[in-house]
Amino acid sequence: MKNHERFNNKRIVVSGGAGFVGGNLVKMLLSTADPCEVIIVDNLLSAEKSNIPDDQRITFRQGSIASDEILATLQDDIDYVFHLATYHGNQSSIHDPLADHENNTLTTLKLFERIKGFRKLQKVVYSSAGCAVAEKTYDQAHATAEDAPISLKMDSPYSISKIIGEFYSVYYHDRHGLPTVRARFQNVYGPGEILGAGQWRGTPATVWRNVTPTFVFKSLKKEALPVEGGELVSRDFIFVDDICRGLIACALAGKSGDVYNLASGMETTIRDLAQTINHLTGNSVPIQIKPAREWDHSGKRFGCTLKSRECLDFEARVTLSEGLKRTIEWTRQNLPLIESCMKKHDTQMKSFV
Repeated sequence: MKNHERFNNKRIVVSGGAGFVGGNLVKMLLSTADPCEVIIVDNLLSAEKSNIPDDQRITFRQGSIASDEILATLQDDIDYVFHLATYHGNQSSIHDPLADHENNTLTTLKLFERIKGFRKLQKVVYSSAGCAVAEKTYDQAHATAEDAPISLKMDSPYSISKIIGEFYSVYYHDRHGLPTVRARFQNVYGPGEILGAGQWRGTPATVWRNVTPTFVFKSLKKEALPVEGGELVSRDFIFVDDICRGLIACALAGKSGDVYNLASGMETTIRDLAQTINHLTGNSVPIQIKPAREWDHSGKRFGCTLKSRECLDFEARVTLSEGLKRTIEWTRQNLPLIESCMKKHDTQMKSFV
């Protein structure tokens, strides 16, 4: 039996399943296996319903996974849970820490409390974030391993919420036997990440989300790419298909109570990312060097891939160049959708001009 076939005839919950990663995960699950049902729970705060495939095996429940009404619909007939719901992302959480708590910390606690006694569950995969563990440095970066020390100094409520979710994952595993596995994301990019997706959340980061989709859009529009932090800032970029494969590997091969990096293991500076995107799109407008973000002390980071490779047989397959080509092509084909989502926030964005 192939690994993915272990999802056949299973009931799977994906919280945040209308989001960028969640939507791609659901598509992969449906294309590589034949689950009896995929239950998507999403309040569409930072997602679009268009990300949900039209498939009779999907049940969509609109609302927060922290909603008592929605939690009551979850019964002990679920085989797998992928908990991807979050409050996107650092800058929104800094603007509104209470909203981050409600949509990032409380969602995890209430979900785990609801399902802690479910006996049919085979695995609960919690999406964590590498930024919550990586060393805060602008000097030479070292690959962050899963057992790296965790600092009390966090850059944002988002990072705090993500590491609290890991604490709850360990607690509910040890205290109640909940089969949690923690998947630590690096910087995910790829098709399906819609600028302006969802509702206004108080800052331009609602529209200008992660760096890769922002750069791709601006580059296609022949605009200057804003490189914050000059030559110094670096990240570990991993293509969304690889992240989805990693999540599936966590569900099927991960050890309950354990944690695994989902990373490419490659350090790429933001300047190199910008130059590569401009080369691929043919944008000749020079990049715009800007100061580092005042709140971001995690200047350089990338993830260690050794444990995931040895324990999950997982490693990223898609090179940055190939992933960017696929992302650029998807963006070209979906510009009307992206621009319509961005336009929803025109009135609020004007206050920042």
